[in-house]
Amino acid sequence: MAQCCILGAGNWATAFARVLADAGHDVTLVARRPVIADGVNQRHHNPSYLSDIELGPTVGATTDPVRGLAGADLVVLALPAQHLRGYLRHLATLPVWRDATAPVLSLVKGIETGTDMRMSEVIEQVGGVPTARIAVLSGPNLAREIAERQPSLSVVAAREAAVGELVQQWCLTPSFRAYTLDDVVGVEIAGAAKNVIALAVGMGEGLGYGHNALASLITRGLHQVAALGEAMGGRRETFAGLAGLGDLVATCMSPLSRNRTFGERLGRGLGVEEAARESRGVAEGVATSRAVRDLARAYEVDMPIVSGVVEVLEGRTSPAALVPVLMQREPKPEW
Repeated sequence: MAQCCILGAGNWATAFARVLADAGHDVTLVARRPVIADGVNQRHHNPSYLSDIELGPTVGATTDPVRGLAGADLVVLALPAQHLRGYLRHLATLPVWRDATAPVLSLVKGIETGTDMRMSEVIEQVGGVPTARIAVLSGPNLAREIAERQPSLSVVAAREAAVGELVQQWCLTPSFRAYTLDDVVGVEIAGAAKNVIALAVGMGEGLGYGHNALASLITRGLHQVAALGEAMGGRRETFAGLAGLGDLVATCMSPLSRNRTFGERLGRGLGVEEAARESRGVAEGVATSRAVRDLARAYEVDMPIVSGVVEVLEGRTSPAALVPVLMQREPKPEW
C-alpha cells in the first residue's frame, strides 16, 4: 500500500483518486476549496466534480498541500496546464516538496502558453523535480468513464524505466491498465495537441458535417500531430498507440470531451466567450492551440488544422470558413 497525494480535485483528479483507491492505496486530494475537502472527508463524495461517484474511506482531502504531501510515496499533479507554473512556484517554497524523493506523475495535458513548454519541462524547471522522478500518464482518459470503472487503458511514460514500472503497478486495477513507454516527448505532445484537433472536429459536428468529414479531420489531425512530435524528438509509433490514436479518437468523438463540446458550440455559432461560459471545466485546447501553432512554426511542421483553429479562436475566421479552406489545399501524396 502506498500513500498517494493528488494535487488538484477536479474531474480527472477525482477519477484517478478512485483508481488509486481501487488499487489498494491511501489517497489524499489537495483541493483549493474547503467545501470539496469537507465533502470528501465527511461524505466520501466530491461535491463539485463527479459528485455521484463514491470515493470510499481510503480517499481523504485537505486544502493544505503540506499535509497532503507529508509521507507521500507518489505525488500526482492534476491541475489545468496554464495554472501549473504558479502552483509549482508555491510548492517549491515548501520543505516537504523540496526534500521529497517520491515519483511525480503528471496527468496534465497541455503546452504552456508564452514558453511553449511541455508539462514535464515546467515540473522540472519550476518545481525543481529531477527528470528521473517524473512520469506522465496519457491515453483515452475520459474521467467520467474511468470513475465509473469502465475498462480503460493508458500509457505511463518515464525516462527512468523503474519509475514508469512503479507507477504502472500502483495504478493497476481490474478496470484500469497502463502500459509503459520511455517516449515522454511523444506522449506529452500527443496529449496536448489532440485537444486542438478535437476543437476542429467539434466545430465540424456543430456545423452538421457527416462522419466522412469528421473521420478525415481526425486522420489528418493525427498525421500533423505525429509530424510535430517526431520533429521534437518523439517516436512515430507513439502516435499510433494509446497516447496518440486512442486519446485522439476518445477526445474527438465523445460528448464527455470538453474540447469536442467547446468546438461544437463554436460550430453552432457561439463566440469564444459564450462557449466558455457554457462550459463546465477547462477546455485545454483553447489555450494550448496557440502554443502548438508556435511549436509547429519553430520546428517547420505544417499543421493547417491547428492554424485554422487558432484563426477561429482569435476571431479572424469562422468555423464555417475553416473546412472549405482545408479542402482547397494543394493535392499531394498522403505520405
